[in-house]
Amino acid sequence: MIHWELFLAFFIPNIIGYGGGPAIIPLIEAEVVGRYGWMTSQEFAETLALGNTLPSPIATKMAGQIGFDVAGASGALVAGLATVVPSLLLMLGALGLLYRYRDSPRVKRMSQWVRPVIAMMMAWLTWSFFSEGLETSGLFHTLLIGSLAALALLRLRIHPAFIVMAALAYGGLFLG
Repeated sequence: MIHWELFLAFFIPNIIGYGGGPAIIPLIEAEVVGRYGWMTSQEFAETLALGNTLPSPIATKMAGQIGFDVAGASGALVAGLATVVPSLLLMLGALGLLYRYRDSPRVKRMSQWVRPVIAMMMAWLTWSFFSEGLETSGLFHTLLIGSLAALALLRLRIHPAFIVMAALAYGGLFLG
């Protein structure tokens, strides 16, 4: 039964999500944290942060890690396949249709309407992580990590992987 639940937890977000891994992360969180309770919001945020430090698409890394945590190697395989195979099949099926109508104004409008939805989902994810940080770490640590991360990203142009690793180290030293 756990393998079927893992399959559904990653299959549904990948089928209804549009815009790639970052856009479906809130949908995966809703399944993994909200529906099945396999992780807390904090654990999910830490898994996401760690996944962002590694190369390759984030959705498959999240599926593999969460699947492994829930049901071992077979769980990682099931979650990974649920993430990749349906999207691949739908993409191959839709590719011909979209290519045929690529100059259509309707197709172009459809793409433009999807972008604000993805932006709102990312804003919601950011807000939920910020709220979780306030609850678990407090205002000072949340603002300190956020401010230093923004400075390092925007001014110093440090790679995000190094910023995430530094934030994890800070959390391990001062919040653990």
